[in-house]
Amino acid sequence: MFNLRIVQANFGDSFILEYGSDTNPRHLLIDGGPAGVYDDALRSEIEFVSNNGGKVDLVAISHVDKDHIVGVMDLFAELLDQRNNNVPELVEVGGLWHNSFADTLDTSGAIQSRLAAAMASAGANSMQQAGMAVNGVAEGRRLRIQAQQLNIDLNGGFPNGIICTDDAPPPADLTFDNLTLTIVGPTRANLDALKIKWSEWLDKHETTIASGDLQLMANADQSIPNLASIMFLAEAEGKTILFTGDGRSDHLMDGLEDAGLLDANDKLHVDILKVSHHGSNRNATKTFFKKVTADTYVISANGHPDNPDLSTLIWIVEAAKLQSRQIVIIATNGTPSLEKLVEEYPKDEFNYALEIMPDHHSFRRITLA
Repeated sequence: MFNLRIVQANFGDSFILEYGSDTNPRHLLIDGGPAGVYDDALRSEIEFVSNNGGKVDLVAISHVDKDHIVGVMDLFAELLDQRNNNVPELVEVGGLWHNSFADTLDTSGAIQSRLAAAMASAGANSMQQAGMAVNGVAEGRRLRIQAQQLNIDLNGGFPNGIICTDDAPPPADLTFDNLTLTIVGPTRANLDALKIKWSEWLDKHETTIASGDLQLMANADQSIPNLASIMFLAEAEGKTILFTGDGRSDHLMDGLEDAGLLDANDKLHVDILKVSHHGSNRNATKTFFKKVTADTYVISANGHPDNPDLSTLIWIVEAAKLQSRQIVIIATNGTPSLEKLVEEYPKDEFNYALEIMPDHHSFRRITLA
């Protein structure tokens, strides 16, 4: 068995991998979406897992932006409340993959101290207005504490406690029943470069943050470099899914090459490609979609902020037409860019199908095997 459940995560990401067998179903949760997604969609999916005799073997947080992490924090908060009140817990969670800011980019604590001091000067209410990347630093720390309180194994099997290609065990050691995972990002070099960029960003904006410039903080997800996403290839029953988080395509190509997953022409074909960063054109190129191809492209976005970009969609369908491939694009929500794509690039002419999750549906299931 190998299936993907796409959770309705609005402008964020949340997915559940089903693997194992019908008699012994197993599950992996990738990201939890932004605020509201847990109550509206994810909790019912977790409840389905539990009611069918399963547990969540692993929760993988691609990175700490709020549109990926909050739903998992809500899940862990409910489990903690149930445990503290001696109530049966909703589901058992086996492990957590999570690169916290402190463990990856700020081992000395200097960046967090400077950021905390600036936010304190700005006022207590300013943190609520901060951009996703700024907020994610604190929320990533809280998630780690929640996992410790729940005795959930953190980054198990990685010798230095950090999920990255340099320290990753071989795929044979990252096998769960019939599922094998291969880490393709981030690299240690990615993390080192981001550490420098965070410091440079603070050097430039520290005084402005302390003054309480809410517009700057609200746009921080665009201004501050995101944490390097945990990216991996999932394979079972001869089928493959590439999970990209919000990673950049050049970083992903480097990781795929290092993992030996590219062919002689530097290409890779997968059954499903989770399109990075909700289809933003800042994270991919036209060349990337010619190199990394798929039968099905999954885009989790709802038009905020203008995701998916029309140019990204065009790159996908043009690459498929050029290579005479028939593809399916599955989107969690209808957006103006998708309407424009269909108008300017007719489905029949460009050999693609477009599926949009119906309103009020909490998930869409793709059966692979």
